[in-house]
Amino acid sequence: MTLTFVRPTLIACATIAAATIAACGGGGGGDSAAPAPAPTQSGTLGVSLTDAPACGFDAVNVTVSKVRVHQNGAAGDADSGWSDITLSPARKINLLNLTNGVLETLGATSLPPGKYNQLRLVLDANGGAGTANTVVATGTTAEKTLDTPSAVQSGIKIAGTFDVVSGQRTDLVLDFDACKSVLTKGNGKYALKPVIKLVPTVSNGINGFISPALLSSGVSVSAQQNGTIVSSTAPNPTSGEFILSRLAPGSYDVVITADGRAAAVVAAVPVATVSSTTSLSTVAAPLTLAASPVGSIAGSVTMTPASATGEAAYVSARQTFAAGPTVVIKYAGADLATGVYTLNNLPVAAPQYATYSATLPLTFSAATTATPGAGQYSVSAAATGYATQTRATAVDIATQNASNINFALVP
Repeated sequence: MTLTFVRPTLIACATIAAATIAACGGGGGGDSAAPAPAPTQSGTLGVSLTDAPACGFDAVNVTVSKVRVHQNGAAGDADSGWSDITLSPARKINLLNLTNGVLETLGATSLPPGKYNQLRLVLDANGGAGTANTVVATGTTAEKTLDTPSAVQSGIKIAGTFDVVSGQRTDLVLDFDACKSVLTKGNGKYALKPVIKLVPTVSNGINGFISPALLSSGVSVSAQQNGTIVSSTAPNPTSGEFILSRLAPGSYDVVITADGRAAAVVAAVPVATVSSTTSLSTVAAPLTLAASPVGSIAGSVTMTPASATGEAAYVSARQTFAAGPTVVIKYAGADLATGVYTLNNLPVAAPQYATYSATLPLTFSAATTATPGAGQYSVSAAATGYATQTRATAVDIATQNASNINFALVP
């Protein structure tokens, strides 16, 4: 489901004009007073929100009321020195409207120049009706309450520092990863465990087109480095275009998945600069995926001792290519109450593989030398504050689904 909203106009903040005051001395030969120093010009901070796609949802709604910044990274809620961008009224935003590099402008404010070491995104708490923060599961229409942590009252703390320069504008983009942020909480309930990062404002990255025949099959496109997802998106449901935007210059492995299809991997895709875009396909020759039977891997994750801060555990299924990269094919968060997880729609057929070339279309071939082999996955579980655990042997779903693939995480 695609929801449409009107993007508000960015609030322009005036800077303070500098004034010079001169005092004149009197009498023959009297010294003139030195000019008073010009007051320091404020800088301007603008903040926008973007998102990666959510897994299994048609809508993920959060109600943003405020963005707060402070120069002291350890400042508490009640300390002085906070500067706020206040949304009045608070704005309910469907994060899934913000994929493919789309931005929702939250506003701007003038700030004293300097280095800022703390930024918080404040959400409205759910009231009696529980409609401030909600989700709509794929294939349904009902909004279900998204339980929010108590931190939403003081703001979700986002790691990162930024500089505000006198007389200049600084723009920040908050990348809200809805897929990692929404987890089940037992008994059909959902909870928000926010995963948000600061990303560059200038749009660059990797783009391309997915075949229209796949657009109803839950397509996901991700840019990865060393088996870690850096950015992900879903293609435009009408045109099939995708944009993995705001990537740091470097080399990326792009992974494309869809329900009932083999994965496709393009290795070593370059992003040259903060303003360059690398294309993987065209509208005339879009990327397609080979048909594949699918399977699942299920089990549970326990954390001993239990996390004092309610950290979430994530389970990933990876494959490694001979003389090539390791990539995540699928991942899922474990249920916060029970620890149960399921990795659905894992391809049984071998992934399609290509090394990036500037000459399009790319040439893919079945990666028969991938390890583990077709239908086999290296499965691992991870949670902040605990050692990552990887199953010693590959999990094989070539002939049947795998269950009881359990993990016991320790610090």
